[in-house]
Amino acid sequence: MQAYERKQLLERVEREGATVGAEIPETIEIDEVSLDLQAFVFETRQQDSIPSTHRERVEDVKTKLRRERVARKERLESAEISRETGEQLVESIIGIDRALHALDDLDSADLEQERAAAEMGDRKRWVRFLQQALGQDDTNDRRAQNGGVGP
Repeated sequence: MQAYERKQLLERVEREGATVGAEIPETIEIDEVSLDLQAFVFETRQQDSIPSTHRERVEDVKTKLRRERVARKERLESAEISRETGEQLVESIIGIDRALHALDDLDSADLEQERAAAEMGDRKRWVRFLQQALGQDDTNDRRAQNGGVGP
């Protein structure tokens, strides 16, 4: 493979939006173990919430996918390979990226839950503030009875 061809392939891997329209590979070989990646991602994303036991598995798969992505990119950068092999590596790297994006989106669901909980806390503090401002809070009465110390 020529240097300019290698550069073009590397640019495809790093291109913003490279995963748009890309498919997650059905299976992937990592550390000589075959993983049904497409099924794993699909089943994981179908769950409303991920149990902690499965979350550990998801994190393990994500770590292995990241390592495999780095190894394949390094091979693309420096190994003596044909253009065809380079194309296959690019497609597999983009597929890995697609799977990682899908699995990383699961974390954003947790962030959404945290945001909702924070919003609920904000509302409670706002109601408490309004009650105090309107003189409807009995916390002040308890503090007065205790000499101004605590509720």
